[in-house]
Amino acid sequence: MITIGQLAAYAGVTIKAIRHYHKRGLLEEPARDSSGYRRYTAQHAIDLIKIKTLAEAGVPLARIKELFTAEPDQLGAAMAEIDRNLQVRARELRRTRERIARLRAGDRLFVSTPVADYLDRLLELGVSQRSVQMERDGWILMQSVSPKEAAIWIAEKRDAIGDPEFRAIYLEYDAAFDWSPDDPRLSALADRSQRWLASHSSGLEGASRESSAIAQLVSRSTGTSSPAWDRLTEMAKGRRQAGGRRP
Repeated sequence: MITIGQLAAYAGVTIKAIRHYHKRGLLEEPARDSSGYRRYTAQHAIDLIKIKTLAEAGVPLARIKELFTAEPDQLGAAMAEIDRNLQVRARELRRTRERIARLRAGDRLFVSTPVADYLDRLLELGVSQRSVQMERDGWILMQSVSPKEAAIWIAEKRDAIGDPEFRAIYLEYDAAFDWSPDDPRLSALADRSQRWLASHSSGLEGASRESSAIAQLVSRSTGTSSPAWDRLTEMAKGRRQAGGRRP
């Protein structure tokens, strides 16, 4: 006859674990002796070691009791099922770790690799963190709403960022965020942007319109606004309409 402390030492578990197994009905709880202590036998130690072994192998506690009395073939089938469940869990854990790794990499968890590379390029060029953040949020929405179109647009924007004129327009547009809506430079910037778009891919112009609408949605959601940018959007719309009326 041994004490609960000795039983825990024999099996390599804690006294708390033994009491938990009693509560779950996995390990028989002996009656108290005349001194008020519970005394355990060698069978208790053997059963406890079995419980510990099965638990460490990944067998759910809810199934351990039924496996104690299972026939060899039933035990084999049950262990095979448990192994399959563990494989599923292992795959889920691997996917979770991959997501965590991407999360540690920052924005790459939320946008595609081409978009993330493009955003990194903007930062390298000196575009403000504010504009890059708004671009990122816009791309998150675009990739969700129009994934196929977004893939085409980001390819075109990555090509465009290699053009010195496009880079200059982008940086000036970024700076215009803080301009007055009456600033005379806005008209020149709108003309310059329209000329560039007219001489390049129409697909990129479509992306510009879509991103402009999404940018307004993002800015309203975040409380970020620029009267100068709103004015540029109006000018761009007016120039497109005027261009469409030309013979």
